[in-house]
Amino acid sequence: MRRKPVDVLVEEGGKGEGGTLRRTLSMWQLTMISIGATLGTGIFVVLGDSVPKAGPAITIAFVLAGLTALFSALSYAELAGTIPVAGSSYSYAYATMGELVAWVCGWCLVLEYGVSVAAVAVGWGEYLNELLNGTIGVTIPAVLSSAPGEGGVINLPGLLVVLLAMVFLLGGAKESARANTIMVIVKIAALLLFCAIGFTGFQSGNYADFMPLGVAGVSAAGASLFFSYIGFDAASTAGEEAKNPQRDLPRAIMLSLIIVTALYVLVAAVAVGAWKWTKFEGSSASLTAIMNDVSGQTFWGTLLAAGAVISIASVVLTVLYGQTRVLFAMSRDGLVPKVFGKVSGKTGTPRVNTVLVSLFCGALASVIPLGKLVDATSIGTLFAFALVNVAVVILRRTRPDMPRTFKAPLGWTFPVLGFAFCVYNMFSLDTVTWVVFGCWMAAGLVFYFLYGMRRSRLATAEK
Repeated sequence: MRRKPVDVLVEEGGKGEGGTLRRTLSMWQLTMISIGATLGTGIFVVLGDSVPKAGPAITIAFVLAGLTALFSALSYAELAGTIPVAGSSYSYAYATMGELVAWVCGWCLVLEYGVSVAAVAVGWGEYLNELLNGTIGVTIPAVLSSAPGEGGVINLPGLLVVLLAMVFLLGGAKESARANTIMVIVKIAALLLFCAIGFTGFQSGNYADFMPLGVAGVSAAGASLFFSYIGFDAASTAGEEAKNPQRDLPRAIMLSLIIVTALYVLVAAVAVGAWKWTKFEGSSASLTAIMNDVSGQTFWGTLLAAGAVISIASVVLTVLYGQTRVLFAMSRDGLVPKVFGKVSGKTGTPRVNTVLVSLFCGALASVIPLGKLVDATSIGTLFAFALVNVAVVILRRTRPDMPRTFKAPLGWTFPVLGFAFCVYNMFSLDTVTWVVFGCWMAAGLVFYFLYGMRRSRLATAEK
């Protein structure tokens, strides 16, 4: 139950083994990191899994998931401006609820970021095949582009995009942010192009059976689609590399969430209007297929696939970045091995950390199907977000004197709603997902009690 003082957390910002992280990121770049990590997979890839659950009411499911994200985003924004450190919700929990809860939260973040990188990478391969088919008339054989159990031996494109993101990250935070900004602009342009073309095939009759599977279907879809919003907290992991984190982090988090939610709802509305909801089943590249159907030619679909390949790559890049920074913070606290906290004096990045995380995520992407990864990511994210909402309430009670550059309005209303929405969405996920989550948490607790509890810096300081 030992807690790490907020002042110590802030004072240690950027310090690692053998070097220091560099403060090079502006508010614009932080916003692009948040959008880059969020906007992409949810709309490019998982519509094929979510529309069959909600039907045309997929737009409501996106709003439901967005509201859950909004309430939690307000809490994130408040804490990011108060405690601007790389650990994100892990560090917030350490300062408010103690080491064990912080470890559980950090372990959830490992699940959230690490597994979502793999899930995004799997979806990237689908659009790469669409692009290759539309340009040179060939595709990567299923044996090399699908996970075992889905007709393949290894998902080679999924592994490839993770390794490419690793190369960018090894170059430095500033260089990675520049590449991400370009990719974000491309992805927004691609989605707006889809809306323009897709709207020409809009048929109001596709909305006739608006909620075919009832409220339960919408809830199930909303819980899965929460996966689409996890990226906004990636900006908070850049707290030790931001030029002015207290001012810029809250702004970047809120601005990115508004932009992403608006685009998600718009694209989903156009997609269901142009394609009957029953056609989405099993389609991981549904937006390209809709473009081809509406336009009657493959050019526009190929162009969208090119945009999706770039767009989804930016999600891999920014989420992988977030994963490495969380492990960096946990290593500095002694809860995971020191190798994750070593910083290169040349680039100012945790290089060994980046390589190890990339290889792990690439291995997951190459052998595990998309659907299993999406739900596992959602439950880990929801649990971590629920803890962030609790942390806001605790920090307001224990440290009301702390300067806050942003404060969630209406007292405890939004943190309580954020917590409630997270719990509601968690219980909308299926039993298998809960079993996987339980096994993951059990493994994490075993690691903590055998390693982290005795090696944490707070524990060694007490001796």
